Amino acid sequence: MKHVTIKDIARHLNISTSSVSRAFNNKYDIKKETRELILKTAEEMGYVPNPIAKKLSQNCSLNIGLVVPEIINGYYSKVVIALQEFLTEKGYQVLVMQSDENEVQELKNVKTLINNMVDGLIIAPTAGNKNTSYYIEKYNEGYPIVFLNRVSETLKASKVIFNNINWSFFATEHLIKQQYKKIYHLSGYKNLCVSSERAQGFKKAMQKYNFPSENYKIIETGLLATEGMNIIEKLISSDDIPNAFFCVNDMVALGAMKRLKDKGYKIPDDVAFVGFTETRTAELVTPQLTSVKQPTFEMAKKAGEILLNKINNPNSKTETAIFNGKLNIRKSSIR
Repeated sequence: MKHVTIKDIARHLNISTSSVSRAFNNKYDIKKETRELILKTAEEMGYVPNPIAKKLSQNCSLNIGLVVPEIINGYYSKVVIALQEFLTEKGYQVLVMQSDENEVQELKNVKTLINNMVDGLIIAPTAGNKNTSYYIEKYNEGYPIVFLNRVSETLKASKVIFNNINWSFFATEHLIKQQYKKIYHLSGYKNLCVSSERAQGFKKAMQKYNFPSENYKIIETGLLATEGMNIIEKLISSDDIPNAFFCVNDMVALGAMKRLKDKGYKIPDDVAFVGFTETRTAELVTPQLTSVKQPTFEMAKKAGEILLNKINNPNSKTETAIFNGKLNIRKSSIR
């Protein structure tokens, strides 16, 4: 079916296209009777305004690009839902692309979105953050970008981040106060800033409580449940299982818990666990997992607010929003 255009309506009424355009835009210099006739004819002919042409005339696309490491992760699926909810209400569409924790793919995604004229970008970077220099270059050129979650507080760009150091401290402190005498931290990838920050919080708690250095370790593990399972295999084979684990995220904790239970360990009687990021599974597993809950929806919406402010006010200052959370204590860590 042929798309009806302004030219078709003008030809049908034997008037100029500018008259039709003025009628649609309710300009003052067109008679009321003429405008009503044009609008009636447009409806009868099945005319539908071209949204792309309208956006181009307004010098905007009303599209926002969102790049996340993965969508299957509970945290980032919440980010997508929150941003779609918030930005749709503001008249924007969200174009979501995932990088699969691949820096090359992430950069391709960002460039694709920019080439497709999105009005701004929200980026949750991959572990390595090797594309940061490119993003900062675009940011300094005035392109609206907001970073979410995996960036350092020192990054000179607008960002929304979580106070990982403090809440890792609180999570570790909880295990110390439960009188566990040997505590290991299963950390994320060493080149990921949130891994470093959570390890800092762990060490900070150990130092405050003068925990014996021979009774705690930081072990680089990863971010996946399978990586949690694999590290437990290694620790069992070397007869080096502690009384408690503080894990970089819930997935690592859940993987480690499963493998220990498979080997006959009881949780928390033999080994206690604390996770991070509060996945839905935390309350479904037995025993329920103690975890640090992040205000994911609020963080995502704040990223949207900062981005829209930058789009509407190009000269606005760089903003940093730092969020706090809550330690949900459950059976996996209680003596």
